[in-house]
Amino acid sequence: MPKGSAAWLSGTTPAKAAKRLAVIGLDCADPNLLEELLGGLPTFRELIGGGTFSRLASVDPPITVPAWMCMFTGRDPGELGVYGFRNRADYSYGGLAVASSASFGVPAVWDELGRRGKRSILLGVPGTYPPRPVRGLMVAGPLTPNGGTNFTYPASLKHRIATWVGDYIPDVRGFRTQDKGWLIERVRGMTEQRFSLARRLLREERWDLFVMVEMGPDRIHHGLWAHHDPHHSKHDPKSPFRDAIRDYYRFLDGKLAELLSELPGGTQVLVVSDHGVQGMEGGIGINEWLIQEGYLVLRRYPERPVRLGELVEAGLVDWSRTVAWGEGGYYGRVFLNLAGREPQGIVPPERYEEIRAELAARLAAIPDEAGRPIGTRVLRPEGLYRKVRGIPPDLIVYFGDLGWRSIGTVGWRNVHLRENDTGPDEANHSHHGIFIAYPKLDDRPERSILEVHDLILSVMGDG
Repeated sequence: MPKGSAAWLSGTTPAKAAKRLAVIGLDCADPNLLEELLGGLPTFRELIGGGTFSRLASVDPPITVPAWMCMFTGRDPGELGVYGFRNRADYSYGGLAVASSASFGVPAVWDELGRRGKRSILLGVPGTYPPRPVRGLMVAGPLTPNGGTNFTYPASLKHRIATWVGDYIPDVRGFRTQDKGWLIERVRGMTEQRFSLARRLLREERWDLFVMVEMGPDRIHHGLWAHHDPHHSKHDPKSPFRDAIRDYYRFLDGKLAELLSELPGGTQVLVVSDHGVQGMEGGIGINEWLIQEGYLVLRRYPERPVRLGELVEAGLVDWSRTVAWGEGGYYGRVFLNLAGREPQGIVPPERYEEIRAELAARLAAIPDEAGRPIGTRVLRPEGLYRKVRGIPPDLIVYFGDLGWRSIGTVGWRNVHLRENDTGPDEANHSHHGIFIAYPKLDDRPERSILEVHDLILSVMGDG
């Protein structure tokens, strides 16, 4: 453990209201994986040994956007009206719009603390691009475009960042790649830079709340999970990358120790994640299935796999005979072509629930290639959320309970696909992330991601 971190750990005592709180977010860090690797992670081991370790139940869907903003607002996706990285902006057939900071219309915990005079440093939190004014500093999250854009508040901060660490890396683009060596090097470089910048900001700026989110674990999981997991169907025990995930976590453990050494004594620390990880066996062609079953009708089937949006733009979807269409991603979304809602809707409102129930049952029953059940779960937004805002999907589909991805492209002539249509990907998300509190808070084996917002306020004496 680097010099200083052990002293910080031993010198920190519990307090009902900490003067400072540091939240270190690790996207996709999984409780089972962490326990598996813990023997080689001295910093994590000491934090857990002297603190609180819980499984953190994510939201539905357990996706980076909106899960992190759910954590920091205390609102579920329905209340936020954000159901993924991309969402319907209106009831047209025009596809999905990428979520931005403007998509979240409620104050985050740092906004609430700012109104009470407390300063925050925010680094890399998903859902914060473009940056908005805060009492303190903000470096926007992973949806920040590469190069030259205003990704900080205040805007002048980006010039200081360039002086300190060079060109800022908001995320690893192209992490779905066959070049695993490149991916490992790029993820490590991003992690090194983010933690270096975090240490600099902690040293040089005034703060009460510090929040950072590191995307490295998520990117390394998606790219290399089959090399790590002996139960994955694509696992090769002789792979030269079989230790890549283990080695990355050891590297991350060292970066965490260096960061802790910068914290003043008495700082309450939370190490959290938005969701966990599991192996992904393949994909279910959601629109292929809808076409085969007669729910989605094309004027002409494509000669090669294309996005459904391309067919919509080309006028090749026959909306006069289409009952429903789907969207791909880590989870599936199904939208009904409802009369009076969609421009050319044909589903009568009085039959909406009947047809939705029929679709839900049939989607849940899709087997694997051998006819075996895969345990798909189909959810209705109104049964998940405290309120439903924005334009939710009519059905939320977890193929194989997220062991299979939803494939939205069309032209495969097959429902079952073993390769991802957006590039090589070996993992999907699971429903639980991690929660570590040091010093110790109340010991519970499980807590909800939606509790973290109020916990931050309570720890800082503002609850």
